[in-house]
Amino acid sequence: MSTVTLKNIRKTYTDTEVIKGIDLDIDDREFVVFVGPSGCGKSTLMRMIAGLEDITSGELLIDGQHMNNVPPDKRGLAMVFQTYALYPHMTVAENMAFSLRLAGVPKAQRYERAKEVGRVLQLEPLLDRKPGALSGGQRQRVAIGRALVRKPKVFLFDEPLSNLDAALRGQMRLELASLHESLQATMIYVTHDQIEAMTLADKIVVLQGGVIEQIGAPMELYNHPRNKFVAGFRGSPKMNFLPVAIAGVGASGITVKLPGGGTVVVPVRPANVQLGDRITLGVRPEHIRIDAENPTIMGEVLVIEHLGDATSLYVKVAGGDTMIVQAEGNRQVSVRDRIPMRIDGNLCHLFDANDITLPKAS
Repeated sequence: MSTVTLKNIRKTYTDTEVIKGIDLDIDDREFVVFVGPSGCGKSTLMRMIAGLEDITSGELLIDGQHMNNVPPDKRGLAMVFQTYALYPHMTVAENMAFSLRLAGVPKAQRYERAKEVGRVLQLEPLLDRKPGALSGGQRQRVAIGRALVRKPKVFLFDEPLSNLDAALRGQMRLELASLHESLQATMIYVTHDQIEAMTLADKIVVLQGGVIEQIGAPMELYNHPRNKFVAGFRGSPKMNFLPVAIAGVGASGITVKLPGGGTVVVPVRPANVQLGDRITLGVRPEHIRIDAENPTIMGEVLVIEHLGDATSLYVKVAGGDTMIVQAEGNRQVSVRDRIPMRIDGNLCHLFDANDITLPKAS
């Protein structure tokens, strides 16, 4: 049983409050990812869990035990940092077993434990090498191995893949997912990478300005964002936002007038908006279709990004806003082309003047 509970956790530096009352329950064996823009407090929050930052107020519980004043090495946690921080004069086995050496574990037992972990991380042939002879991905696995040898209750990862190139990040994501499956351990992971969050997490915690904006499974946040911030932060490329006016309210939803004069019916309830209000429509790039027969909006192609299986088009529409349209990889389009686009209201979101998502119609 390895649970983590945060109750009204706050952190203040002098007169500045950076963590503003966080309540969060992390279940046993859950893989939880903290995401948010730089300065949102995600790394600070993890460091408070680890004991590397003092908690100003609130309560931290690990397996139901109060941990606010417990030293980091007594909390039963292990942390993997962004930098590998390996000792260059030590072998892989010595680096991984260093914490056991400090704990007074006999040398033979330390090496056996390092071999066991090396087998799990596919490092066994490299145990006698030094870090200088390893690739970036292998060094990161050694850093993870250093955490594994301690058999912690909870693993903490602070942007562990950010120093790797794209190919290695993809490989390490798979290895981390496999590791979580095999260990059945509780893991807390900080990242700003959308793909890491979507592919690794059982539960995502979206932070902004020291508060939690939304908690949920990856596809829950993708399909049902609580507000405009979460909607814009989840997904890559990010969601398009267009200023629209409410042109009608009916049983089937709200009709909005798009820039250029077209209309779209979005199946949501009016909530606190009414006819004539200016609100925001959100639509993801993959939900826009180039459609000459049933267009709802026109635009001029400014930039084209060929990605292989898909092509991202940056399109300027009436009013000066730029939309991203994700088209098929073989779509024949040129810069300065005017293209007709269809927006399916069933796949859109509407946000009120306070950027809160209007509820879907039942």
